[in-house]
Order: sequence, then structure tokens, then C-alpha cells
Amino acid sequence: MKSIVITNKQVAIVGGGPGGLTLARLLQAKGIAVTVYERDVNSAIRVQGATLDLHVESGLKAIEAAGLMKRFEETYRPGADKGRVVDQQGNIIYDEHDQAGEKAFGDALFRPEIDRADLRSLLVASLQADTVVWDRQLVDLSPVGDGWQLSFKNGITAFADLIIGADGANSKVRSVITPITPFYAGTTILQGNVENASVRAPTMYELLKGGKIYAHVEEKYVHVSAKGDGSIDFYVSLIRPENWAKASGIDFSDPTQRSAWFEDEFSGWGQVWFELFDQTGVPFLVRPQYCVPFDQHWEAQSSITVLGDAAHIAPPTGEGVNLAMLDALELSECLTSPSFLNTQSAIATYEKQMLARGSDEAQVAMDTVAWMHSQNASMQLVQLLTGSSGE
Repeated sequence: MKSIVITNKQVAIVGGGPGGLTLARLLQAKGIAVTVYERDVNSAIRVQGATLDLHVESGLKAIEAAGLMKRFEETYRPGADKGRVVDQQGNIIYDEHDQAGEKAFGDALFRPEIDRADLRSLLVASLQADTVVWDRQLVDLSPVGDGWQLSFKNGITAFADLIIGADGANSKVRSVITPITPFYAGTTILQGNVENASVRAPTMYELLKGGKIYAHVEEKYVHVSAKGDGSIDFYVSLIRPENWAKASGIDFSDPTQRSAWFEDEFSGWGQVWFELFDQTGVPFLVRPQYCVPFDQHWEAQSSITVLGDAAHIAPPTGEGVNLAMLDALELSECLTSPSFLNTQSAIATYEKQMLARGSDEAQVAMDTVAWMHSQNASMQLVQLLTGSSGE
């Protein structure tokens, strides 16, 4: 028996990240009319952020369900999952490139890497033409009958019977569902990107070897990753008060002020790091980190829900995109299942498992924040990568 829960309904997904696009693909495969509203002006906008590693039990599971595994295998970046743990001088403490054996598709612990832009392109290409509507930054949602009117920054409006918020940490959709707000997680991330890295940051480029670098020194965490376009993406995570960046008076968009701050904050570190700090382009992002309360809960509604960071934002641990894609898979299954007679019961079932999973990950993320900024974090990371206890 085929589900009638969302047949003949117009579904709107707010946000064209991996979670929203995966949901669109899964719903379209079952004949559901869906539109994705994305705030980016067009598809050519450069996608910021480090590479993504997809996991067998979540991200890859969704890719498989979407019928996109072959395309993913053609697009991912072999070897980009390998990392090096280094000290403040760039000396290698542990090197995954030296480890014998290669993981491959089918291995439970294989976590293939793909650039964010490539994943978005893969998912967008899998959708029907004009599914993604660009330049649609949501500013307001208002109920109209049994559905919703969406109002966008450019003055355009649209209607939908069902709204799914995949619009990230500052979700407009979430604010309609619940007054619960995330709390400050105690850390702030500074994120930058160096283009043409083989020329502008050659030492770091060689040290990366096409993969990742992790440095945990002086209660700082620096994560660096190579990207397929020849650039290097990095972020620095620091324990700081929530309003630290603003209160500092530093204009981090000003290269001179930014470099001066890095010179002071990373005094004594090797020159390899300043290749990154001095050569980073724009935009340079300052991102205070937030986490949802571990016990968050709300009553399910019949025509609106959320997924991914809009539902359960937490500091980065490598799980965010995977949880978003798993949310998309489970939501699509609930909305198209013949087991439910109405959208509210389908959404309630989805949200029950999604909120529980998000709560568990939020707790793990906060524990991870604590050890990643501890004095012995490098050794703990090596133990994690090698599977040793350190005893």
C-alpha cells in the first residue's frame, strides 16, 4: 500500500545543504513534489568549509538509499581521509599515510572524503530541473490555512503545504517550532581558506599530502584539510567567552590586524602555520560554537519540522553532515510510509528518534570539545586513531 500522507502536497525544504538536498532527492524518487529554497545567489557560489567524511551508518547509508553510490565513488577524493598529527613546529607525531592497508567501500570504518562543493553538485544534479530555487533567503514564515507562506529577503513569497527546515544553526524554521535556543559551547572557531596553496603555502601544502592535519597545542586545536580545487581550508578552535571576538576590538576581516593577532597568539609556533594565517583570503569567518540542550523536546506539528543543524546543532566532531543526511533518510521514510495516516504522526515518529540521536551526539560533542583542548589532547588523538588505550 502506497503512502498518501504527502501525496498532492507541495513540500518546501529551506536550505540547500547536504541534508536538504538529500531529502529532496529521496522524496522526488517517490514521486513527491518538492522545492528547495537556497539562500546562495546561484550554484556557482564558492562553497566554504573543510572536506566531509561520510560514514557507513549515516551519510553513506543515505547516499546508497538515494541511488547515488556509483556517482559518489566517482567523485570522492581517495586518500583525503588520511591525517597527520603534528606539533606546533609542524613535526609529525603520528602519520596515517604510513599505516599498512587501505580501507575501501564496504569496510565499516571507511570514511571517504568529498569536498562540500562536489557533494552539493552531485546532489543537485540528481534532482529534477529547477528543484533548487536560488537567491531565496528566508526572512519570515506565516501560517496560511493548513500551510505556510514563505517570505524571502528579495521580496518574493511562496506557499507550501509542508515545510522542512534544513537551514542550519540560525534556522528561521526552528524558531517557529520551538523557543528552545542552543547554548554557547565555550569555544570559538576562526576559519580561513588559502587559494592556490601549492604556491602561497607550499610547506603546509606538502605537509598535508592531500589529506588532513591535526594540531592540539596550548589548549588550541588547529584542523587543516586539502581540497580538490588546490586550496587549503583551516580552522582554529579556541576556548573563549561568547562575545570574545567582538570585545577584542580586532577586525578579523582586516589582513593586517588578523596577522598581528595570529603572530601574538601563536608566538613560538613554526613558520608553517603562518603560511596559512598570512595567506588566508576572504571571507575569514569568526564562528562562536553552540550546542542544543541535551533534553530538548517539543510537540510534533503536522506541517513543519527540521533536520540537521537546524534541529541539533553541536560543535564539530565530523558527525554533523552525517546526522543531517541520516535525518533526511529517516524523515523521507516516515513521510512516505503507508504506516502513517497523517503527517503529524509521521513527523512525530521521525522527531522522536531524531531528537534522541541529536541529544546523544550533543553530549559526545561537548565531551570532545573538552578533551580536544586539553594539555594531552595530541596523545589522546593518537590513541583514538590507533585504537590503543595508552596503558
